[in-house]
Amino acid sequence: MSDPARIEFPCDYPIHVIGERQASFQEDVLHIVRRHAPALDESSVTLRESREGSYCSLRVTIVATGSAQLEALHAELIAHAAVRMVL
Repeated sequence: MSDPARIEFPCDYPIHVIGERQASFQEDVLHIVRRHAPALDESSVTLRESREGSYCSLRVTIVATGSAQLEALHAELIAHAAVRMVL
């Protein structure tokens, strides 16, 4: 039986954040992401609204430096009131 795939750091790491559509959602999420990945490239950010317009998803690709960084980022994103899911 083989070991599960491991991430080799540093690497480009996509994060998909789904949350309630609010005026400050994108700004809030990017503020959190920049705290953990200060070199965030704005060109890696994509925002999509749901068909009904009540939710939106933000996809961001960061340069991940380690699992501790990813765990802290995930925890802070999930703690935000408007965030419903982080993939």
